[in-house]
Amino acid sequence: MTSPADDDGLDLTTRIARDLIRFDTSNFGEGRSNGETEAAEYLAAHLERLGLTVQSFDTAPRRTSIVTRVPGRDSSKPALVVHGHTDVVPAIAEDWSVDPFGGVVKDGMLWGRGAVDMKNMDAMIVSSLDRILGSGRQPERDLVIAFFADEENGGVFGSHPLVTEHPELFAGATEAISEVGGYSIDLDGNRAYLVQTGEKALLWLKLVARGTAGHGSQINRDNAVTRLARAVAAVGSREWPVHLTATTTQLLDRVAELLGKDAQTLSPDEIAIATGTASRFISATLRTTTNPTGLTAGYKHNVIPDRAEAMLDVRVLPGHEEAVMAEIRELVGDDIEIVVSHQDIGLETTFDGALVEQMIDSLQRHDPGAEVLPYLLSGGTDNKALSLLGIRGFGFAPLQLPPALDFPAMFHGVDERVPLSALGFGTDVLTDLLLRY
Repeated sequence: MTSPADDDGLDLTTRIARDLIRFDTSNFGEGRSNGETEAAEYLAAHLERLGLTVQSFDTAPRRTSIVTRVPGRDSSKPALVVHGHTDVVPAIAEDWSVDPFGGVVKDGMLWGRGAVDMKNMDAMIVSSLDRILGSGRQPERDLVIAFFADEENGGVFGSHPLVTEHPELFAGATEAISEVGGYSIDLDGNRAYLVQTGEKALLWLKLVARGTAGHGSQINRDNAVTRLARAVAAVGSREWPVHLTATTTQLLDRVAELLGKDAQTLSPDEIAIATGTASRFISATLRTTTNPTGLTAGYKHNVIPDRAEAMLDVRVLPGHEEAVMAEIRELVGDDIEIVVSHQDIGLETTFDGALVEQMIDSLQRHDPGAEVLPYLLSGGTDNKALSLLGIRGFGFAPLQLPPALDFPAMFHGVDERVPLSALGFGTDVLTDLLLRY
C-alpha cells in the first residue's frame, strides 16, 4: 500500500519527513537549543486534521512536546505508547554534500539531519495514523502518541518532566515502541531485522582539573591542562572488558548459527564484526564505553589557565553503573573533580510476549522468511523515562535497507540519509502492527 502522492511525486511519509527536516531543531545540549516548537506545531496540525485532540507542553521556552490519545477498537486492552522526538544533534553544513536542513531528495534517498534520527519514524507514525483513521478504521488498542522535545539531551526538557509531572497522559499504557530498532542488517547475503529490547545506562560526566595560573614561558609543574590531559588519556584509552547480558548472548548465539559459525570457538567481538556495518552498534553493547567528547581550557597562548575541563560520554551496561564510576575515579586520580552532568538508567527486557510476536509477524508479513533478532542499544531513548511508569519499551522503527548502506554511521553522522523505499516499507509494517496488536 502506498500513500497518495502530491504534485512532487512524493508519498505522505516522505513529505512529512522532508518537511520536518526543514525545521532546524538542533539541540546543543545543556539547555541550548533552537527549540522544537515549529516542528511540534506542524505535527500537531496533521494530528488535528485526523480529528485528534492534541495537548502541548512547554517545559522551557520553545521546548515543545505534544501528546494525543487515539481510541482503539478494544479499549479494554492496555494502551501502547508510540513515541518519537523532534530534536536533532547539530550539523556542520560545510562538512555535508547537501544542505543538512534542506530535506533534499536525490538518488532515491531523503537526505538531511534527522532523516534517520528520528524524523523518519515521526513521519511514519503520522502517516500510519493517516492510513488507519483516514480509512475509517481504528487501531486495535488505544494508542498514546507522543512527540518529545530534548531527547538528544537526555529528555531533561522533554520526556522526563512529562512522565513525572503528567503521568496521567500515559494512564493504562504498559508498553512502548520508538526509535533504533526494526531495521534490517545483512548476514552473509541474508536479511535479518534487529528489534531493540534494551539500552545501556547513560553517564555524561565532566572532568575538572585545577592548577596554578601563570605565564606560558615559565616552568609550571601545577598545570591544569597537563593534569587534565593525563586523566582524559587514562579514561579514553581504557579497554573495558566484555560482559554479555541476556540480550547480547541471545543475539550472538543466533547470529553465529545463521552464519554457520561455532559460537564457542569465536570471541563475542569476532561474531559482532561478522554482522558487518551493524557491528558499529553491536560491538559497543558488549562492554562499557568511555569516550572523551570535548575539551575546554585557556584563553591565550602565553597564559597557563588555572582550570581545564573535559566532557565524557559514558555508556554503561545495565547494573554496572557503580562499579564503572568507581573505576573512573581511580583512573583519573584524586586531583580531578568528577561532575555528573546527566545520568539515566539502563534497560533490558526479554524478547517475548504478544507485542514481540506481533512485531515479528508484521515484519515477516512484509518480508517473508526474514529473521528477527533482539539486540541491546549502545545509546539511549525516551523509553528510559517511560520505564519509570512501569512501561516496557522497545525500539521498533522498521526499515528495509540495502546491504551496502552503513546505517549505524547515519546516526549523528555526516550526510545522514534514508532510502525512500525504506520509509514506505516502514509505514506498511507500522500500520500493520497498529491495526493488529
